[in-house]
Amino acid sequence: MANSLRSEVIKLYKNLLYLGREYPKGADYFRSRLKAAFLKHKDETDPEKIKQLIARGEFVIKELEALYFLRKYRAMKKRYYSDDKP
Repeated sequence: MANSLRSEVIKLYKNLLYLGREYPKGADYFRSRLKAAFLKHKDETDPEKIKQLIARGEFVIKELEALYFLRKYRAMKKRYYSDDKP
């Protein structure tokens, strides 16, 4: 049981690290915050608590993806539509 949770946590960390490359405040800022968040809970042993933390991390992934899609949408809209229209 603990081994499967460990692999999920590592997978979550890698996914967040990958998504953090394009974070608006910079990759270094995101990496340091991510590392601090994971180190804060490194001694957690309760499987239910670990599952809750994983769910929270997955929520953060969805929020980051939404942020990136919004940024992409705004860039495309700015490129193809002018704000001069009444």
